[in-house]
Formats: sequence, C-alpha cells, structure tokens
Amino acid sequence: MAFTLGIHESVELLFPPTVLRDTLDPAHGDSAGDEGSFEVRVVRSSAELEDCDALVTFAYEESFLSAGLSWIHSVQAGVDRFPFDELEERGIRLTNSTGIHGDAVGETVLGYMTSFARRLHRYRDRGRDGEWRHPEWDEPFTLSGESLCVVGLGTLGRGIASRADACGMDVVGVRRTPTPVDHVGEVYTPEEIERAVADARFVAVATPLTEETRGLIGADELAAMPDDAYLLNVSRGGVVDEAALLAELERDRLAGAALDVFETEPLPEDSPFWELDDVIVTPHAAAATRDYYRRIADIVRENRRRAVAGEPFVNRVV
Repeated sequence: MAFTLGIHESVELLFPPTVLRDTLDPAHGDSAGDEGSFEVRVVRSSAELEDCDALVTFAYEESFLSAGLSWIHSVQAGVDRFPFDELEERGIRLTNSTGIHGDAVGETVLGYMTSFARRLHRYRDRGRDGEWRHPEWDEPFTLSGESLCVVGLGTLGRGIASRADACGMDVVGVRRTPTPVDHVGEVYTPEEIERAVADARFVAVATPLTEETRGLIGADELAAMPDDAYLLNVSRGGVVDEAALLAELERDRLAGAALDVFETEPLPEDSPFWELDDVIVTPHAAAATRDYYRRIADIVRENRRRAVAGEPFVNRVV
C-alpha cells in the first residue's frame, strides 16, 4: 500500500525536519516499508501537503483539514491547539507524543529547584557584571527535606516526583483521581489544591491545558502558597493566571518562579517577567533533548505499522 508521510517544516523549532525524515525513511530501516511504497518528505507548503497521507507537525494550520490527511501526529504532548471536533468530522486521526518527556522535563525542574536553592541563577547574573559577592547567610539551602507539590501526575509529573524523591524531598501531588503514585507521599484532588500547596517550598505545574485546568493556579491558589515558595510551570501558560502571579512576585509575596510556558509565546520583550531577579525564563524548552526526534520516530513508526495492520493507534487523541 502506497503511503506518503509528511514532516511539517514547523518541527524546526525542535529539530531539523530532515533528521526525522532520514530516521523514518524505509531506506534507513523502517520495517513498514516492507508493506509497500512508503515515502517520507519534508513539507514546506500547502501544495506539498496535498500529496501526503499523514503528517508529523509542531504547528496547526487550517489547511490540514482540507488536505485529505488520514492522520496527524503532534510532536508535542499538548494538543490544545488542534480542533478536535473538526478533525473527527473529517475522519482525521490525531496522535500525540505523550510519554516521552518525563526524564527531560523532570531534570529541567530539578535544575530549576537546584538553581533557586543554591542561588546559581543569582551568581550567573552577577557574574556578567564581574561581581564577586557571597549571598546572605540565610539565602542558600539544600533540597533534602524541602517540600514539593506536583500539580498533575502524568508522565511529566511522575518524572519530576521521582527525581525530587531521589534528592530527599517530601513530595505531594494533585491529580483528578487520588490514587497512590510512586515517589509521592500524599495525593490530593484538584478541589484540595490549596491544602496541597500550603506547605510546599516548590509547586511544579505539569498538568495538560484543558477546560478544567485553565486558570487552575489563580490568585487563591497563589495566596495559599507560603511566602518563601517558588512556582515552576512546565505545562501550558493558560494553566497559571499570569497577572495574578506577576502581582505576587512584584510585591515579593512569593520567593520566585521558573516559567517555561506563557500565554503568549515567544514571551514579549516588554514582559515584566524578564526583569525580575528571582524569575527564571526558559523558551518552552523543558522537554528539549538531542534525542527528541528519535523518540518521535519510535511512536510514528509504530503507528505506521498499526495503520498497515489495522490495529488501534498508540497515543490516539481523536
């Protein structure tokens, strides 16, 4: 069966499209090629898209709906930008990359916490000015014995929790179903979130953006956090009320924040978040790793096999 898979140019934000194309190309060992003609190409225009049966993409464009695609794969786990109803009406299957980011995001969050605890972000800032100065005696601390609340205990949240637990931190979590989770001492429901964050030195937000989670961390939840707490957001900007967070930070009601995601991306140059000393801004890169494209290829290759065999897709969203 002839099958053409497109690699949309938008994946350039994460890795060169050609490396994924070459990894998936039957000439480089894709077993699905044995089932018939299987071509992989980089797509840079709507006209090129029309020759494809399926598409791997970072971005979403309206032209995807009318291109005759049978399947779209999002290279991210988050798929809130895709119109589920329209895809379903046209019989276009949507899959995502959930399950592959736990280690990278977990290490990123551990890095945030270590930077704040050991004041590394301050040393880096002062070093640019050639300033040699010790912190105040009571500023640095160690992670062991500190408390962390992980909001969202999917792949990302569990990756964070396991690394925090290994550092001797006391970990609690928030999820819809309060069943036990490895490396998490106590699990709360979203209705109990203010109790969950009340004693946390760090609050890591790792839940997908849905109608239920939009604005989940708002003024009330931020007010429930201790004055010496840090907010860490590696989910989506819409999960946190940015205006409320900024207000808390500007009046020193919170110790700081590490923010990988924002309502508007890239973060505008005039955003006040850039100027705050105890705020770490990263460019939606918490999951970045040089092996990202290989992990995407594994999912796409398996679903290509399943498509040929008539089996259900893995990571199917629609």
